[in-house]
Amino acid sequence: MTARIPKPAPWSPWVPPKYEIHDVVAIQAVAGGTATPEQQQAAMRYIVDNLAGTYGMSYCPGDGDGRRDSDFAEGRRFVGLQLVKLIKLNVSLLRRKQNG
Repeated sequence: MTARIPKPAPWSPWVPPKYEIHDVVAIQAVAGGTATPEQQQAAMRYIVDNLAGTYGMSYCPGDGDGRRDSDFAEGRRFVGLQLVKLIKLNVSLLRRKQNG
């Protein structure tokens, strides 16, 4: 009887996601302060959806390595969730709260 070799995970959270030229251009434009509104939206979408993996599952199967991969993926996801929270935050309510 031969030992079963587990299938590798379909993705690893520490592997950078694929990107297109327009993703790089948009992020560089945001960083340089020259982005158009469309580039700003594209950059945020790429960061939240792809770099942070905000809407993906952070669980990775496996024993020790699976837990570490899950922790890594959850860290990425946490950053995306914080960005989404700030994007959707009602600033007028925040100002009222700060001003008493």
